[in-house]
Amino acid sequence: MTAGTSLARFAAILDAREWAQLPGILTEDFVAHLVHTGETLDRDGFVALNRDYPIVVRFLVEDLVSTGDRAVLRARVSDGQQTWYVASFATVAADGRLSDLVEVWADGASEPPEHRAPAADA
Repeated sequence: MTAGTSLARFAAILDAREWAQLPGILTEDFVAHLVHTGETLDRDGFVALNRDYPIVVRFLVEDLVSTGDRAVLRARVSDGQQTWYVASFATVAADGRLSDLVEVWADGASEPPEHRAPAADA
């Protein structure tokens, strides 16, 4: 199993909300680093965060790149009204399970600052 395959499976589980399957693709010593909040979660904490999240979202992969034991994906996450984006950087163990995950979340698109806005006559 490649790192890309493992990360794609992870994304599919999140999108399908198959919480009972999530622990099985994470190593026992799995660690998730959430850059946007500064949190570090172990496997049980990461599963609980996703399972207990108060809104239902779609987790739609837009790009995935992998090499060796590392993979990264870019996804659009939406509840149908709001949209967020996440970049997930994963390391997989020899057995194909995710051992380390770094997630960087961003809000949906917004207007550019005035100094970068296109000219009105463009």
